[in-house]
Amino acid sequence: MTRPGRRRGQALVEFALVFPIFAMLLFALIAFGLWAFYQQQLSNAAREAARYAAIHSSSAQCPTVSHIDPQAPPTTYYRCDRPEDGWPNMVAAGRSAIWGMSPSTVSIVACWSGHVDGSGNDAPPGAPGATYAPCTIAGNVAETSVGGLACPLTAGDTVDTASDVSYANGNSYQTRVTVYACFNWQPPMAGFLLIPSTVTIRAGLTEIVQRQQ
Repeated sequence: MTRPGRRRGQALVEFALVFPIFAMLLFALIAFGLWAFYQQQLSNAAREAARYAAIHSSSAQCPTVSHIDPQAPPTTYYRCDRPEDGWPNMVAAGRSAIWGMSPSTVSIVACWSGHVDGSGNDAPPGAPGATYAPCTIAGNVAETSVGGLACPLTAGDTVDTASDVSYANGNSYQTRVTVYACFNWQPPMAGFLLIPSTVTIRAGLTEIVQRQQ
């Protein structure tokens, strides 16, 4: 015959063994859901910032510019949304797509890639001697490798190989802008879940720069 007290003690022992595992699984699911949500928000921010830079090219009234100026800029060209200022317009456009997290904690930088001639000047695709030169962010080719980049980064960590030109002298330039967005997230219950206290979430997106009509 089993005594009632022994049954209660057995139940407490079983609960003590099972509950931590259940709680860990529950919090892990919550943390994973938050990570997926923040990753989507960063992707939205990178997409909107890249889109903004792409349509505000050298022929726009207020272009989002690279460190390099076009060799033949439009007569209305001036350095409006500049890397020296941290691209306030482009960054604001990217951060405007963020919901459910503080936009000011999201870092956004960009760099411009394109075809260049032997002297490193902008060149349209197919021009004699023209080669495609990808830009870099913190020493990494921005179009293909943003996964290991630090966060935050600044405009000074970007190296442009092209200006923001999309069309000049009757030629179309396949200039590309790549935006890198990142956020340092502190997962809830990180110690209990045995994961790092700070997780860097990253997103990158490349757009072809477009001519303003």
